[in-house]
Amino acid sequence: MLTCGRFLSSSSAASTPSLSSFRNLSISLLRRPHLRLLSSASATAATAVEPDTKSGVGGDGGGAAKPQWKAAIDFKWIRENTDTVAANIRDRNSAANLDLVLQLYDEYLALQKEVERLRAERNAVANKMKGKLEPSVRQALVEEGKNLKEGLIALEEDLVQLTDKLQLEAQSIPNTTHPDVPVGGEESSIVRKEVGSQRSFNFTIRDHLQLGKELDLFDFDAAAEVSGSKFYYLKNEAVLLEMALVNWAITEVSKKGFTPLITPEIVRSSVVEKCGFQPRAQNTQVYSIDNSDQCLIGTAEIPVGGIHMDSILPDSDLPRKYVAYSHCFRTEAGAAGSATRGLYRVHQFSKVEMFVFCRPEESNKCHEELITIEEELYASLGLHFKTLDMATGDLGAPAYRKFDIEAWMPGLDRYGEISSASNCTDYQSRRLGIRFRPSPADPPQTNAKKGKGSSGPTQFVHTLNATAVAVPRLIICILENFQQEDGTVVIPEPLRPFMGGIEVLSPKTK
Repeated sequence: MLTCGRFLSSSSAASTPSLSSFRNLSISLLRRPHLRLLSSASATAATAVEPDTKSGVGGDGGGAAKPQWKAAIDFKWIRENTDTVAANIRDRNSAANLDLVLQLYDEYLALQKEVERLRAERNAVANKMKGKLEPSVRQALVEEGKNLKEGLIALEEDLVQLTDKLQLEAQSIPNTTHPDVPVGGEESSIVRKEVGSQRSFNFTIRDHLQLGKELDLFDFDAAAEVSGSKFYYLKNEAVLLEMALVNWAITEVSKKGFTPLITPEIVRSSVVEKCGFQPRAQNTQVYSIDNSDQCLIGTAEIPVGGIHMDSILPDSDLPRKYVAYSHCFRTEAGAAGSATRGLYRVHQFSKVEMFVFCRPEESNKCHEELITIEEELYASLGLHFKTLDMATGDLGAPAYRKFDIEAWMPGLDRYGEISSASNCTDYQSRRLGIRFRPSPADPPQTNAKKGKGSSGPTQFVHTLNATAVAVPRLIICILENFQQEDGTVVIPEPLRPFMGGIEVLSPKTK
């Protein structure tokens, strides 16, 4: 446990202090700047914090903003594992200010102790007034109670402000990291598996843009006039190909016990934040709707993550698995260059996402299941790809561990990311308020709080997410890998039943 000195002297802790001494005490308390506001050094440090992909922290530099929601952050664990948390923040290139969080937590504990002491003194005075008293004694107790109440109100206001500031700063601390995750930037990521090999072509390779033009599959020019850059129309067989990819993925994943969903595509900003994204940060990838508390989703992970918000799931229902279809919207701030041309990086696209709620001890196993499903899907299409264990510098705030799959795109002459699978442990569930109550047969966690009911205390579930199909990226892969010398493109066999039996895309006759 943390130890904090009282703000008051030991002599002031008497149960019935004199009126004059209490007045002096109240004045002293109310004049203490660290009780009413952060020190100037703390305020300066706070305004410098601009965490990336962390939820809830923004600030306008004008004092502590009030959080719209609160995460169940284990401050005691952070305090007892300072070195581990500090190393994790450093390895992940996070802007979280751990020193400020610890300072605020110490101030919070000390102030909370003073508030509790004053409440006890106020109750003691109230109890004394229940019996027969001389008028002068009663009047003195009335005055004492009034001063205690005024002092307590002031300190309680301070405690609320300090709690809000602590919550906002602590929300910037990223999730812990799996011990096997390589440390470093993206270049430090490790290839854990490679499937297939690059196809050899004996003719000049076309990229997906040229193939799309010759096959009359896309219209970027009209979309640019209608919507702006990085938008597109799909045409003809490309429409069927998108529908085929979506239906095929949902069909295959559903066979493995996943419940199909079509999600809302507009969600509350608070849900976006609780999932670990910053909808209103600089260079955000999230489209926010003006004059509202809503955003367009960048992934179905967000609405699926929120489907059980503020609830306790039955232990017998875990793991609970979903496969969700949605359109996704991303600003792609800062994205430019030839590597992002065409369908590779766009503002709107369709995606099929897998999401799992599970018990803590199952999350590593579920993570392996998700990446295996992804690998089986892409291998069945005949793609050449590699699976990467992503390094610490490439992990978003929620991810404990992340596997990316990069497929060979011969027209672009490089590997491109087509999916990722992340284990977020309890990072999101602590923010979304999603728990489960273990069955009596399960051993209780040593750090679990005492709960109600004979079945034991609740625990936070673990959440995982993984891409089954990001449609534009797979269209690129199919067109570029299965193109033929005559300009046709062969459709992978698993997709043909979902395309009305079409096996080959052929150039349109003029």
